[in-house]
Amino acid sequence: MSKVFIILFILIFFARINTHAQLGNIKGTAVDMNTRKGVEFAVATLLSAKDSSMIKSVFADTSGFFQLTNIQDGIYILLVSSMEYHKQYQGPLQISSAQRVIDLKEVPMLINQRILKGVEVVGQVPLFRNRPNGTIEVNVANTILATSTSAIEILSKSPNVSVAEEGVSVRGKGESVIYLNGRRITTEQLSSISSSQIRKIEIIANPSSKYDAEGKSVINVITVTNAEEGYKGSFKQIFTTSDFSSPSANTNIDVNYKKDKLSLTGSYGLLLGNTREILNTTRSRLKFVDHFSSVLMTDWNRKYDNFSNYSLGGQYDLDEKSYLSAEYSGSYNDLGGSTKSENTITSTLMKGFFRSDIANDNVINNNSINLNYNRDIDSLGSSLFIGGQYAGYISKTDDDINENKLVNGQGSYNVLNNKAGYRIRLANAQTDYTKAFNLNNRLEFGAKYSFASNKFYSDFFTVKNGNDFVLDETRSADFKYQENIPAAYLNFNGQMSLKVNYGIGVRTEWTSYKLETDVQGLEEIKDNYLNFFPSAFIAVKISDQLQFRMSYTSRITRPRYQALNPSGIYQDAYTSIQGNPYLKPERTNSFELGASFKKYNFTAGYSDTRDAITGAAIQGEAENTYVLKPLNLSKLSSWFVSLSIPFNLNWFTSMNTVDLTYNKYMTGDFPYGLMTSRPQFHFYSSNNFNINNLFKIQILGRYTGDKYDGIFYRHNQVLAALGVEMDFFNKALKLNLLANDIFRKDKPAGYYEIGETYIEFARKNNNKYYRITLAYSFGRLKKVTYINKSTGRTENSRAQ
Repeated sequence: MSKVFIILFILIFFARINTHAQLGNIKGTAVDMNTRKGVEFAVATLLSAKDSSMIKSVFADTSGFFQLTNIQDGIYILLVSSMEYHKQYQGPLQISSAQRVIDLKEVPMLINQRILKGVEVVGQVPLFRNRPNGTIEVNVANTILATSTSAIEILSKSPNVSVAEEGVSVRGKGESVIYLNGRRITTEQLSSISSSQIRKIEIIANPSSKYDAEGKSVINVITVTNAEEGYKGSFKQIFTTSDFSSPSANTNIDVNYKKDKLSLTGSYGLLLGNTREILNTTRSRLKFVDHFSSVLMTDWNRKYDNFSNYSLGGQYDLDEKSYLSAEYSGSYNDLGGSTKSENTITSTLMKGFFRSDIANDNVINNNSINLNYNRDIDSLGSSLFIGGQYAGYISKTDDDINENKLVNGQGSYNVLNNKAGYRIRLANAQTDYTKAFNLNNRLEFGAKYSFASNKFYSDFFTVKNGNDFVLDETRSADFKYQENIPAAYLNFNGQMSLKVNYGIGVRTEWTSYKLETDVQGLEEIKDNYLNFFPSAFIAVKISDQLQFRMSYTSRITRPRYQALNPSGIYQDAYTSIQGNPYLKPERTNSFELGASFKKYNFTAGYSDTRDAITGAAIQGEAENTYVLKPLNLSKLSSWFVSLSIPFNLNWFTSMNTVDLTYNKYMTGDFPYGLMTSRPQFHFYSSNNFNINNLFKIQILGRYTGDKYDGIFYRHNQVLAALGVEMDFFNKALKLNLLANDIFRKDKPAGYYEIGETYIEFARKNNNKYYRITLAYSFGRLKKVTYINKSTGRTENSRAQ
């Protein structure tokens, strides 16, 4: 880690020496004379003082700041314009050897009182774009992703993102933590967000020290906001059908209201219907004396009896520089259906057929509330933020289980009942302060305190004497977990010259936890540890079309609460899911190089992960039982290269990424069967066709090649989706038809070997479906010059 910092500082030192600007630079900030706010996306145009010919033009950013670079010596006039403001001229301005940089500070802009009925911007919206710092910005509104029923489904179709049973991860980086409008949320909260609320998603591969050190990458979901007075709403109805599962229907309604200083927003979503998944698993032991074989099929038929999500938020602007906001959000999920499993076991001692039928009854209720205060201290960007959040998660399960056994020709029948549940409480408070020394240099520092508590119980009952349920204490257990994490960070972003930007920071987190359980052999486990997580980056702009960057990040991935729970969770008569209370957190150091040329983006990187968390099916105490359990491997080394290739015409937009990853595990003490690691190829393509402005055709394709990481093999997967979109009634009504996973090739499958056991699996999911979406927009809006800030940056802790 120290070597990385030495290299970065040497590069920064030489960059400062060698980036003397030989050409001129004119910069400033367009500012509203009345509100003192920056005029976002104002246009700064440089004119020749001799004949008023245009030299070059740039857009200001959201704060009104603009910068014109690479200006030859001469005398110029600067024109600053915006549709809602009168034109402003500055000059004459002279660039010469005596003055290379002209800083206009603030350019005052006066509102134009003429009222426009409206402006319509027509164009193709690309599905994603690459920022110079390596972040990928995925557009959701008005793309094929808007037909998704949840944020999880959107991420599964996003570039460089993988969604699996283990969670959400970014290729080349690893597991991601999720943010909503800058505040941390859990996977459960992500699942409850309606797709109609999502405007775009940021895939942040190299998060700064301001973000929690948790996870190897950050995904920030940004919702739709309304900055205009009046009200605006949308109603969306989605119908999904499949030849593999019963149909489902998803209803979403969103409303935004704004009047003067008050902004309100609310949403409600309801999912009803069914979905299905089948897992086929073969386990065989190769020892000569055993000859054990297990062929298992598990069929989940999930029924959404009431899958609701809801939110209500408000913001009040105390003055032009500060606001208070509050939000209540949650979900109520009543999940029924059934789980059927069939297991054929053959060994030297027995030949048996085992069947389990589970009548599922699971209710999960998640609710959270957060409060934010934000104040802009000056026009340069200095600000103070204070926020807090409390969240509660309650899950209750009451499953009736019927077991049928046929062993060596003898049949038997067993009735079980499993009552289980958990209650998770999360609370956090944080403060952030940003000090902007000028438009290009700022210092960020802050502190945060997080608390988490998880209480879990599982009670198994078996039938005795024909009809009485009796508690089976050998299979019942309680689990308690409590965690405290105080943290602080310091981050500096600066500009050495017109062509060199850099940032450096460090975050420190103190973790203390206590685990209690009544599982035999375990009582209480507790520990505490202090970690420092440095980060740094440097970006060098060679020209307007070419830029290089380099970054380093240090991260940690703590085990999910349930991954520490040693209580067994029933899956079938001979298979259970069990946590590992001795699981260690992962620690990762990542190094990345990148280059952007025109619209093309190239990235290469390496990550070193110690105590890598993975999982496997491990033989239980009895010869025919298996436990699905998480565990640590000693090391995971990851390399990757990625290339992004866009293509644009008036009627056609294509965004493509190609990447190659290479992962290699080192097993440590676990007797995995090692394989040769091989590179994995991945291709992603999103294509939009505008047919004479009558309708749009959207085609999305993804290919994930065979994966060999030294331990696990994963078979290649192909996803192809086709969407058609049409507008009616002056675009108030939108119709979208979607065919997903057309060739049914997006199915996880693979194998691995641990100890004497060879395990092969294949999943069949509900990815192949046909969907019709109707979306109706309504409302009355009036454009105002008042600018409303977005919600603040509080966050949640992890839970699952």
